[in-house]
Amino acid sequence: MQDYQRPPTLHRYGMRTELEQALLEGQFRLTPANGFLVLSFSQAWDKELFTVLGPADSCLVIHNTELFGERLHRAVQRTLPNWAGIDGAVEYGARSPLGLAFTAPAGEAHEQEWRFAWRSMGSMASLNPVTVRIGNIEQFAELRSPESYPV
Repeated sequence: MQDYQRPPTLHRYGMRTELEQALLEGQFRLTPANGFLVLSFSQAWDKELFTVLGPADSCLVIHNTELFGERLHRAVQRTLPNWAGIDGAVEYGARSPLGLAFTAPAGEAHEQEWRFAWRSMGSMASLNPVTVRIGNIEQFAELRSPESYPV
């Protein structure tokens, strides 16, 4: 098995108003998928992803992914103490060793997704969206518009 390491940058495509809350307050919404609560990013800065992952008019670029990941996992642990979290690259077209939460169809490979996922350690957890806040992340993140994409 290869060494685990987060990519150097993570990209979240979305609407500027939502991403400004992420930048200024560290507000992120975990959504249900395959029995997990997940938060997805792309490892790619790609102008096409504004449309593919859209509607999106901005991209939140996280430069210190280690610090971000640690703060996110701590915030979720405080909010959902009986949940276990993991993050990793999504595998396309084959089952990921990390399980179904990290497996996607081969046709989505261009998204180059990095996913954070949490699963309840209890049997009766309801899977509703959860909003967490990790605090201001302007020290290591920025908002970019599609126009700032290099040609």
